[in-house]
Amino acid sequence: MRIGIIGLGRIGALHAATLCGLPGVDSVVVTDSAPAAVERVRATLDVETVATPGEMLTGKIDGVVIAAATAAHPELIVAAAEAGVPVFCEKPVAATVREAVAVEQRVRGTGVPVQIGFNRRFDPGVVEARRAVHAGELGHLHTVRSMTMDPAPPSAAYLAASGGIFRDCAVHDFDIIRHVSGREVITAYAAGGASVAAADDVGTAAALLTLDDGTLAVVTNTRFNGAGHDVRLELHGSRGSVAAGWDERVPMRSAESGVSFPSGTPYRFFLDRFAAVYRAELAAFTEVAAGSRPSPCTIADGVEAAWIAEACTLSMREHRPVLIEGLRRPGAAP
Repeated sequence: MRIGIIGLGRIGALHAATLCGLPGVDSVVVTDSAPAAVERVRATLDVETVATPGEMLTGKIDGVVIAAATAAHPELIVAAAEAGVPVFCEKPVAATVREAVAVEQRVRGTGVPVQIGFNRRFDPGVVEARRAVHAGELGHLHTVRSMTMDPAPPSAAYLAASGGIFRDCAVHDFDIIRHVSGREVITAYAAGGASVAAADDVGTAAALLTLDDGTLAVVTNTRFNGAGHDVRLELHGSRGSVAAGWDERVPMRSAESGVSFPSGTPYRFFLDRFAAVYRAELAAFTEVAAGSRPSPCTIADGVEAAWIAEACTLSMREHRPVLIEGLRRPGAAP
């Protein structure tokens, strides 16, 4: 199998290294608009290079991984799909939800599979939590708590292009809530504080979501979690509860006397928290590209998470609950 990668920044370089070590991947072809990025990858990995995405997509290729800047995602997704090449694209589908909807509509008619990079779907704890929910082991689900807490904000340049904390960070929580519960979000009520310097964004945010069966979901996010990188999910039902992300390295300490858990070195960065998860995610994409499984995270999933992010952004701005369906109407904000 011959897999291409477009974009060789931090995550693209990681994906290149991962693909080079996956069974069934015979060759990896890379391209980036920055020649220095290509040279850095070529210096450490056995990869082929091409000058442009167009050259890659018109060559013999079995699948393409899009890790370029967000602004390039729509054009690249559509170009690959129209060329008949299966697509893995890092989230988000597009910079705005309206643009993401347009991409979904254009791709739908091609029949080409698209997988969006919501990697937490492959976290073993999340996989087990979802199994427990769908097996009925928790009974009626009534409360979900999901959090993403980063130890420090990214660069000012990244923040300026991120779209804000709900679109960039909390969108992972929104996706995993839909994925694990099997329900849709109908309303969102959000707040934020602690502005991030050099960006029109907040550093800490919270959202209260109502799902279509009445389940309540609470999402919390921050760019300033000094204890470390903390990603957790809790699901509470009428017969039981389950949590993902509680292991020996969770950056939290108990204030109870005599309790030593957790005792491991706290996670400091998303790459050490999710290194194995990224490998599982790309292994799944090779199966998608081979035609042996459907996309485990479709472009429609990416669009739905984007709608929730838009609703939370608007709710925070206007200090009111926002109905998701109301946003979908033509002419509605945003």
